[in-house]
Amino acid sequence: MGAAILRDGRVLAARRTFPAEAAGRWEFPGGKVEPGETPDDALVREVAEELGCTVEVTAWLPEEVAIGDRHVLRVALARLVAGEPTPHEHDRVRWLGAGELDAVDWLAADRPFLVALRPALLG
Repeated sequence: MGAAILRDGRVLAARRTFPAEAAGRWEFPGGKVEPGETPDDALVREVAEELGCTVEVTAWLPEEVAIGDRHVLRVALARLVAGEPTPHEHDRVRWLGAGELDAVDWLAADRPFLVALRPALLG
């Protein structure tokens, strides 16, 4: 699960530090759903762990992207409700407007979500 955290017409991107093949590339923060968690609860937990802030899931984008044979990436729209994102597992975060989405090197799995995300950024 990934979180497209929106604020003031911008989305938060986080730059990976590992594994080596992903280091320096950008993604929507998030992670895996643990047993007994809903996808929304998992995303709130993962964002808190990775960025030290609290989000609220507002909607899920319709796309799904297969990652290998066992995992599927889904991305939710979310809003920041407490704290300021501070990277703990990434080396940098950046707020991007609709016209800046192509300015960073996104991980391949995150790229398909950019098309559906643009309208949310434009209001």
